[in-house]
Amino acid sequence: MVPAVLVTLFCFLPTGIAAIVFSSQVSSKSSVGDFAGAAKASQKARLYVVVSLLAGVLFWVIMIAIGMSTSSTTTSMPAP
Repeated sequence: MVPAVLVTLFCFLPTGIAAIVFSSQVSSKSSVGDFAGAAKASQKARLYVVVSLLAGVLFWVIMIAIGMSTSSTTTSMPAP
């Protein structure tokens, strides 16, 4: 559950929320004896954590690249 919350806060909100939902289903399904359903929910939660992490990293790489490209093209105006 902790990785799902962390990727929701720091990486990508939509798939992070899905990861939280599926990770919360794991404990409830295993407590009623649905171990196959708990395993399937766990796999889905893990998938959404990875997707959120990759989307967040990709977003920050693009933002850093844009920031670096715009800062190198700006020049200061000469004094009159």
